[in-house]
Amino acid sequence: MSAAPPSLDRALMRAGAWALALLWLAPLGYALWSAFHPAAFEAHFTLAAPLTLENFATAWGKAPFARYFLNTVVLVSLILSAQLLLCTLAAFAFARLSFPGRGLLFALVLMQLLIMPDILLVENYSTLRALSLVDTIPAIGLPYVASGFAIFLLRQTFKTIPRELDEAARVEGCTTLGLLWRVYVPLGRPAMLAFALVSVSTHWNNFLWPLVITNSVTTRPLTVGLSVFATTDSGTSWAVINAATLMSSAPLLIAFLLFQRQFVQSFLRAGIK
Repeated sequence: MSAAPPSLDRALMRAGAWALALLWLAPLGYALWSAFHPAAFEAHFTLAAPLTLENFATAWGKAPFARYFLNTVVLVSLILSAQLLLCTLAAFAFARLSFPGRGLLFALVLMQLLIMPDILLVENYSTLRALSLVDTIPAIGLPYVASGFAIFLLRQTFKTIPRELDEAARVEGCTTLGLLWRVYVPLGRPAMLAFALVSVSTHWNNFLWPLVITNSVTTRPLTVGLSVFATTDSGTSWAVINAATLMSSAPLLIAFLLFQRQFVQSFLRAGIK
């Protein structure tokens, strides 16, 4: 049996890519349509349908989305700050310092990548309840501050930095922390940016753990607040629900559209070697 010509293979791959892209865009397209049109046109795709922003005003007035946005911004900022601090220190130690049990400890860090966070829901809840932190924003972020993925990514990045730079910095009188701050952090910024983008998007969209650990409006992030807003017994139309969904996801979509080049370049520069 003869193989298909290269042109046919490319055509099939292009057709498959377009099919997957359209399949991925279909829910977003429906959300955009229903959010910007009156509720009467939720399932009627008429080009003459009037445009409106009333759905966004209704959604904003029916739920405390301003509070949800504030909670989410504070949450992702706290998590990212703690992750960059702790994981940078840990990655530097695993990459450049020698101490007993380094290999075993790093293997334990890698094991974190094999454990689904959902498995630890009950244990994490019990621990935070014992600390009287239930229904607080720090409680949402504490299980994620030590990221095994960040430690692994930064360690691999730091190991690619020539040791000659260490020696030059030592000659200039740098301490260990000075070496980390003046040499490794600047050269590791692409990897840090790549991880920061992943971390922010992950915890902006995190739902299950915030749902378990929060009970009040003052601590709910956007995902949980949107879930409560969109319950079936609320009597809210799909047009209003989709408007609220677009408001919740708009910051990430806008950020990706504005910084997509930096997003791709940061991952290319932070390639694991």
